Amino acid sequence: MMIMYNLVVIFIMFIIGNLIFVSKNKHLLVVLLSLEFIVLSIFFLMLMMLSYIEYDLYMLMVFLVFSLCEGALGLSILVSMIRTHGNDYFQSFSLL
Repeated sequence: MMIMYNLVVIFIMFIIGNLIFVSKNKHLLVVLLSLEFIVLSIFFLMLMMLSYIEYDLYMLMVFLVFSLCEGALGLSILVSMIRTHGNDYFQSFSLL
């Protein structure tokens, strides 16, 4: 019963993260934070599933390494965008 409750909470976390990501956001930082929230919910889901089947948790370490690299890449894009354009608004720069 407790596992089902945790899975429902993790699924709601994933849905909320996707809703924030898909909604029209003005700032890049909000998009990056929603992506990290989605990654965190997937991490919790993998933790629940791997501990439920009593499997070793080495895959979680690989997942954390890749999510850390994704976060560092997003922050570097954010910093370069703020240095070139002065802010992180999507409307302030053109892709042309």
